Amino acid sequence: MKPTIGVLAVQGDVREHVRALESAGASAPLVRRPSELEHLDGIVLPGGESTTMDKLLRAFELQQPLQRLLAEGLPAYGSCAGMILLADRVLDATHDQQTLGGLDITVRRNAFGRQVDSFEEDLSMPVLRDGESQPVRAVFIRAPWVEEAGPGIQVLAQVTTGPAAGRVVAIRDDSRLATSFHPEVTGDHRVHEYFVDMVRAATR
Repeated sequence: MKPTIGVLAVQGDVREHVRALESAGASAPLVRRPSELEHLDGIVLPGGESTTMDKLLRAFELQQPLQRLLAEGLPAYGSCAGMILLADRVLDATHDQQTLGGLDITVRRNAFGRQVDSFEEDLSMPVLRDGESQPVRAVFIRAPWVEEAGPGIQVLAQVTTGPAAGRVVAIRDDSRLATSFHPEVTGDHRVHEYFVDMVRAATR
């Protein structure tokens, strides 16, 4: 089965996710208007600037239909800003910032610092293909981390070195996946393969 996984295309690193999803065996149409949410098997919320994406979701009348689909169980993957959009609770948010919600997590926005504090680290992520023997090269750019997670959340990866050691940076529940980092920019498509497999399982 070749699932259809839309990529939210209002702002952020859209094309990189499209390439990664197509490499992982999915069709990846762009989503900019409510009608483009129809007939999707899943959706990716890319990295970008979370407050800008929130405002554009509302301006393009995407927020409410997307919230409804997520509540109905549409599989979703959010990277960096996408993780913030999926979180039920956000620390250090702007006063008017809203999220789509659906993930029972509290995230801290810009937890790792500003753009100049961007960094890369190898992470163990055993749920991925060869995830223990071949670490994931994780790129963090003004990234959030998961401050608290509800009982239905599975932790998939944590930072292992430096002052942020132990911080949770990849999680999932039954139908949603989120990472603080940007796997779409490294050429390693195993995170996207994992999400495509989640979508296939949900549509059986």
